[in-house]
Amino acid sequence: MLIVLLLLSFLGFSQKTLLGKVTAITDGDTFKLLTKDSTLIKVRLANIDCPEKKQAFSTRAKQFASKAIFGKNVKLEYLKKDRYGRFICNVIYNDSLNLSHELLKQGLAWHYVKYSKDSKLQKLEDNAKANKIGLWQDKTAIPPWEYRSNKKMPKQ
Repeated sequence: MLIVLLLLSFLGFSQKTLLGKVTAITDGDTFKLLTKDSTLIKVRLANIDCPEKKQAFSTRAKQFASKAIFGKNVKLEYLKKDRYGRFICNVIYNDSLNLSHELLKQGLAWHYVKYSKDSKLQKLEDNAKANKIGLWQDKTAIPPWEYRSNKKMPKQ
């Protein structure tokens, strides 16, 4: 892990490619990857947010991610690390599919506009919403960041 981190900071890349095999799926937007140099890292998908564990469609998002990448070799386009030490990345699998794009198409994630102004991601979400795909079947679906925020509020 230290070697990977030193390499990334030494090279000064804002985007670095890493290759490895997915060894565990935590939820729809988080997983563990074993890099080519046998380092286990925790990866968080960039620019999207999947439902939290107790939210509707959380299980479907995790199942989709599992089917798409579990046990497969993937390419990570590393952007940065978050405050929890997770690698924030775009994930490319099956040679050309972007996991964030595919989750949005299936209505299994929100475009995380707080961290992304990517118009393509917004179009994918808007299309899923317009066609009531996945979580967009529920007119009152709560974005995960609001769900997390509400959970932190003291009960009265």
